[in-house]
Amino acid sequence: MFFDVVIVGAGAAGLMCAATAGARGKKILLVDHADSVGKKIRISGGGRCNFTNLHTSPKNFISNNPHFGVSALRRYGVGDFITLVKKHEIAFHEKTLGQLFCDISSKEIIAMLVKECTDVNVEILLEKSVSEIKKSDDFFEMKIGEEVFQAGSLVIATGGPSIPKMGATSFGYEVARQFKLKIIQPIPALVPLTFDQKLLAKTVELSGVAIDAIVSCGKIKFAEAILFTHRGISGPAILQISSYWKKNEVIIINFAPKKDVFLWLQEEKKNKPKSEIQNILAQILPKSFVNFLLGEVGHHGFLAEMSNQKLKEIGNFINGWSVMPSGTEGFAKAEVAAGGVDTDEISSKTFAAKKVPGLFFIGEVLDVTGWLGGYNFQWAWASGKAAGESV
Repeated sequence: MFFDVVIVGAGAAGLMCAATAGARGKKILLVDHADSVGKKIRISGGGRCNFTNLHTSPKNFISNNPHFGVSALRRYGVGDFITLVKKHEIAFHEKTLGQLFCDISSKEIIAMLVKECTDVNVEILLEKSVSEIKKSDDFFEMKIGEEVFQAGSLVIATGGPSIPKMGATSFGYEVARQFKLKIIQPIPALVPLTFDQKLLAKTVELSGVAIDAIVSCGKIKFAEAILFTHRGISGPAILQISSYWKKNEVIIINFAPKKDVFLWLQEEKKNKPKSEIQNILAQILPKSFVNFLLGEVGHHGFLAEMSNQKLKEIGNFINGWSVMPSGTEGFAKAEVAAGGVDTDEISSKTFAAKKVPGLFFIGEVLDVTGWLGGYNFQWAWASGKAAGESV
């Protein structure tokens, strides 16, 4: 059976690409090994799908070639996707930092994309895997399930290996390697960080404690919540910094970003000399964390008894805890993969492989990784749209 385009991967990028190409009159087959489309869309944003971010710009993405995504993001921007959402009368709201969520359910975004596809006669084939791909001069030939299909163009929209329990695989990388395209080694990104056993023994009582903080790694910093876990540390700020963190690097956490704690403690010592240090600190930090930090610095007692040097050590700890994570929780807990198909191999205008006519790569399978907060979805829409207009 012949199609103009076969798209492998019925996630965000694949659905957008299929709807766009179908609207141009192309005969499209969208295939996925899963039993339903848009599985990652469904679980995103706590089930409400953080479908884009008002502040999207190229600086919100990580790639070996930071300029690669500029064209696609400019051609299909946040406003374009919002227009589509409004067309389907999906109610949404803005949360913190420009994040847009559905009022009701992420299933509305999936239904919208499926309708966009079915309205232009896209054929969707589920629970079928692509087991073999061959290319002649004029078309691709693929074994899908037990059938053989041919297509003038082949689009790989299979994402990366993050969240394997959702069916994620390395299929896209395998196709790239088959056609001799370079791969930037994928690593877990937007992922919780782990502590070694020695530090975990000290932080075990903090599991579940959340604190608003600024987390930095080198020159990169994020101001959002952190969350201590039974394996280390997570929360939005940690997930963000994890995309930049490398093994054996230190991260710095400021647990009181709006306060110079040393100066504040000096004032408190003047005004409340008979107060105990743990009670004063409990005004701005959870008690369990106060107990942990005082244990680390080794200072307890009344403010009147504490030297400025001791107060400074406490302030330095709170405003700049230096910690070296032991690792990450891996692809099992990573929201995305950093790395992927090298963008030097791909046209930034069409998303076609430069050396393989008719072969396209879109979405997370490429070496383009967005920040937490809707950016990766905007990349999926933009790259899917660009390829759909080119196949």
